[in-house]
Amino acid sequence: METRRITVLSAGLGVPSSSRLLADQLAASAERQLAAAGYAVTVDVLELRDLAVEIANNFVTGYAAPRLAEAIAGVEASDGIIAVSPVFSASYSGLFKSFIDVLDPKSLEGKAVLLGATAGTDRHQMVLDFAMRPLFTYLRTRTAATAVFAGPQDWGSAGDGGTPLSARIERAAGEFSRLLEGAQPRSRQAPLESLPFEQLLAGISGGN
Repeated sequence: METRRITVLSAGLGVPSSSRLLADQLAASAERQLAAAGYAVTVDVLELRDLAVEIANNFVTGYAAPRLAEAIAGVEASDGIIAVSPVFSASYSGLFKSFIDVLDPKSLEGKAVLLGATAGTDRHQMVLDFAMRPLFTYLRTRTAATAVFAGPQDWGSAGDGGTPLSARIERAAGEFSRLLEGAQPRSRQAPLESLPFEQLLAGISGGN
């Protein structure tokens, strides 16, 4: 049985987080649909708020601390990514973009991606198509046609006259799952361990 590895990126800041709740539901639906198609599935969840300090330090030092390096390697080794961000100032969160920025831009090329966003008002729905989708198009991913936005009215109700959240999740996860079926672009190997500049310099000096 073939295995598909999915990494979930949740950029929610609160506990509990609506972004994490949406991400979990998208992952559960994708896992269920892939299992029905005959695949084994592993799901790894990254709460980006837990990596916020390491991400900031990486910008300053150019060095990924062990926990951040492990997260980056996991993303690079995955077959598909479920990316969910809250909306701030009519775009994805700074934390979400900062994590994407510490990745090698080429590491996401060809990966299947499912997009999701949460906000306090439906006026932010277009963030998915005007901010998140262009970002992942630039990174040359294979992004599911349907993205999922969840507003306050979507939690604990069957919808407000539009498509219920559960149905949107099933449709988007189905498209994502089909992207993960069949032959996949080869995943990159985990990168070699990064060393601080001081250690690299010491190694060069020792070799002279």
